[in-house]
Amino acid sequence: MMAQVVPGSVQFWDTLKNHCGKSYEGKITAGGEEGDGFTGEKLVMHVRTCDENEIKIPFFVGDDKSRTWVLTMDDKNLILLKHDHRLKDGSEDTVTQYGGLSPNTGLADIQFFPADEFTANLLPHASNNVWWMTVDNSSFTYNLRRIGTDRIFSVKFDLNKEVQTPSAPWGNED
Repeated sequence: MMAQVVPGSVQFWDTLKNHCGKSYEGKITAGGEEGDGFTGEKLVMHVRTCDENEIKIPFFVGDDKSRTWVLTMDDKNLILLKHDHRLKDGSEDTVTQYGGLSPNTGLADIQFFPADEFTANLLPHASNNVWWMTVDNSSFTYNLRRIGTDRIFSVKFDLNKEVQTPSAPWGNED
């Protein structure tokens, strides 16, 4: 009898869920430049909610609480990444819900999300985006690469050092 192999996406999911309720500060490791809205700002991720098939991670950029990464696990153990962008009043931004579905179950420490059709229609210039996230015992990274261009962006969060959780992201209540 063969041992049951746990898919990489499920291992990734479970590692991330271990951080539910916790917040961590990050630093730009690639792509930051003056005036980009990120450089010089305090960057904090908060693993806010962890349901069986959905994890929500608000990404705070200074006082801007408009961004939440929403990860959804489907019945094939593939993970969908969506970027939920909100205005201060809580309503959806015109540019929101873009992202992509992992093409396979990936590895325990890394998941890739190529831009989906919705993203290509909403943001044609982002149709060749690939996002990826990594997680291990000490760090979490959020990354973006626009294939065929010089566009790259990476933020690394230290999972060994919790920080105070900011108030709720826009569109949510504490």
